[in-house]
Amino acid sequence: MTVPDYVGKLRAHIGHDLLLLPGASAIVYDDEQRLLLVRRGDNGRWSLPAGMIDPGEQPSDAVVREVYEETGVHVAIESLGGVATHPVTYPNGDHCEYLHVWFRCRPVGGQARPDGDESLEVGWFTAGELPQLDEWAKLRLSATGGWFAPPGAGTHPGLSDPRAL
Repeated sequence: MTVPDYVGKLRAHIGHDLLLLPGASAIVYDDEQRLLLVRRGDNGRWSLPAGMIDPGEQPSDAVVREVYEETGVHVAIESLGGVATHPVTYPNGDHCEYLHVWFRCRPVGGQARPDGDESLEVGWFTAGELPQLDEWAKLRLSATGGWFAPPGAGTHPGLSDPRAL
């Protein structure tokens, strides 16, 4: 998986220690109410299209860029889904805490295809066909209207495995 230069430079100084990073993901439904998912290159799990927000980039621009890079699908944002933090430990031992924003989107063009690096497979799934998803993806799919964890809640109480998103 491609690591942005600025993250690589930070990692050169801090090693695998905790790093707070901004991230964004998309919940993309087509006209047939099928959900766009990617099978991630770093852990092989199915997930929502997601990625880091680059310095100087708005979360909305990042999510549009990430969806296209990972899936080949162009999207338009319809609404804010929510915001939350979550921890991730990558296979190489890097520890991160993401401040993550997610958006509800619709496809407006492009052709679904994996990029071969961040995404190994891309697919459209009906509710009855969904592959196993982690608890963070489930939270994002069920959250409505600008979801956020209430003050003092810490990790969302319904999350049993708040690791790799």
